[in-house]
Amino acid sequence: MEKEDLKVLNPGEEEEMELQGYRLCRWRLVMVGLGVLCTGGFLLLLLYWMPEWCVKLTCTRTTVRDAEVVLLRSMDEFRRWFLARVRVMLAPGSNPFHSLETQTTSTCSPSCPFSSSASPPLANGHTTHPSDGSPAQELIRRYADYQPTQIRYFTLHSTKYYWKDEVQNFEVLSGLDDLQISCSTLHLEHSAGLTKNQQEYRRLFFGVNEIAVKVPSVFKLLIKEVLNPFYIFQLFSVILWSADEYYYYAVAIVFMSVISTATSVYTIKKQYVMLHDMVAAHSVVRVSVCRANNDIEEIYSTDLVPGDVMVIPSNGTIMPCDAVLVSGTCIVNESMLTGESVPVTKTNLPNPVPEEVRDEADGAYNTEDYKRHTLFCGTHVIQTRFYTGELVKAVVVRTGFSTAKGQLVRSILYPKPTDFKLYRDAYLFLLCLVAVAGIGFIYSIVLSIMNKVPAKTIIIESLDIITITVPPALPAAMTAGIVYAQRRLKHIGIFCISPQRINICGQINLVCFDKTGTLTEDGLDLWGVQRVENGSFHLSEENAYKENLVKSQFVACMATCHSLTKIEGQLSGDPLDLKMFEATGWILEEATEEETSLHNRIMPTVVRPPKQLLPPEPAVSQEQDMFSDLFYFLVGRFPVKFQYIGYSENIELYELS
Repeated sequence: MEKEDLKVLNPGEEEEMELQGYRLCRWRLVMVGLGVLCTGGFLLLLLYWMPEWCVKLTCTRTTVRDAEVVLLRSMDEFRRWFLARVRVMLAPGSNPFHSLETQTTSTCSPSCPFSSSASPPLANGHTTHPSDGSPAQELIRRYADYQPTQIRYFTLHSTKYYWKDEVQNFEVLSGLDDLQISCSTLHLEHSAGLTKNQQEYRRLFFGVNEIAVKVPSVFKLLIKEVLNPFYIFQLFSVILWSADEYYYYAVAIVFMSVISTATSVYTIKKQYVMLHDMVAAHSVVRVSVCRANNDIEEIYSTDLVPGDVMVIPSNGTIMPCDAVLVSGTCIVNESMLTGESVPVTKTNLPNPVPEEVRDEADGAYNTEDYKRHTLFCGTHVIQTRFYTGELVKAVVVRTGFSTAKGQLVRSILYPKPTDFKLYRDAYLFLLCLVAVAGIGFIYSIVLSIMNKVPAKTIIIESLDIITITVPPALPAAMTAGIVYAQRRLKHIGIFCISPQRINICGQINLVCFDKTGTLTEDGLDLWGVQRVENGSFHLSEENAYKENLVKSQFVACMATCHSLTKIEGQLSGDPLDLKMFEATGWILEEATEEETSLHNRIMPTVVRPPKQLLPPEPAVSQEQDMFSDLFYFLVGRFPVKFQYIGYSENIELYELS
């Protein structure tokens, strides 16, 4: 195998794979067809179980650039094989993030392998076609002066891989963060919105913004279930027993298998339908987007593409995509993704001034490093904050299966194989049984030939030894147990679309939970505080709201070091932060929309001691740079900003334990 024909997809990532290119060979297809006929269909079964054999027997190796079929192999410990058909679509341009007016026109170089003036079949047998039908044709007609470009791609596990001529390889087109643009550039060049033409053009590449869980037909599920090697062996055993006039046991096995298979298919189908309905519950909503001409247009969320500027409504919404906030603040419930029921505050993406030092302050945007400014798909925006005259805007970063919710659904639809010692031992045990059956098979043949037994009897009795040694009723017995377990799980609201994994639970003897609130009480109470001053500990004090403590800088830190907010007049946030703040006795005040409209920025949140204790000037709890001269420090392992307005310009900072 030539190294130059071997490509690597997703290098350094969890889904890293090797890729080889193949071209369909007609004479090989004919030979394989004859082989299927000669073997009574057994060769077809073998090719179904071994996709790499299917490709190598029906295709010839070629460069990845000219491939009609790609053969992929995962680079993890399982080394699984996948195959995908390379397709070609027509588009009026080759880069979704470039304006159509700036891309190559009809003067495209003839040597460009993915551009042509028409849409004839390619030399390697591909037939070009517009993506998504009429939208591409409409765009091509609208830009008649532009040379239609042929874009090569393939789809694997709900992810599209596009051919990139610059790197001579296929790459995933995830979203706006692929551009590796800085925060200031995102504000400057991507916060105005897209035109209607730009949106339609990008949709050719990114597709419809939906996480579509396709529900397989009953026939497809049935075929997948019965083509299991164990069921094929069971069918062989039943035929053999019938030839030996061993009808009763054969009928019993067939009856058990039919019942278990039908029940399994029904259960899996039902789980798929439930997953589809659960994912699609909020997939199609109406959203408002900003156009490049400053107009606001209401569209369906399925039409969103990376680069669209979405207006977040003040009464909240379910996010239909991953988007980064460029103006305003949101309070978001991310329990769907993280399991945490506590709402979190999302602030707008920093926009450094060009004259500032940009090495650290203006890094390349990505959803992981800037998750405090990113609204993830499927999360619930509870409330927005803004000042009058301004909208809360977010730039769409990822759509469909590329979003955080999409990745979660993909992990459910395409789970990794389980690599447990139980499975390895089970397969080893079956191999030992096969070896014993092989020895008995050979011994029986030799002994029967020596005794001059008829050939028909020799074949039936020798094969009968294999069916006795390797239990053909094993799949039916396992399916019956799995279906019963699924029913028990269903009663407590647990669903599974990969039933075979239920067997693994039988060996679990210890369960570990990673956080408080899973089995223990939900929340904590503050017993007391122990201050540190001048390098020494004070005695512990149970009440932090005593008069001598309430005005102390220590309690001021406790009252300001948090991310609490008010939702419908009630304090909301991390339970530990909530208990700590309540223990101080201080009061949190947030500016109303009317108060905010009097200023050119969002007013900061203010916390005050009780009025009866004659407090000093208010302290300020702030998550963004609202004023200059804010002090940064780390308290309780959370980075915050703190300003104490008092009689001295200096403040002592303490670390809370």
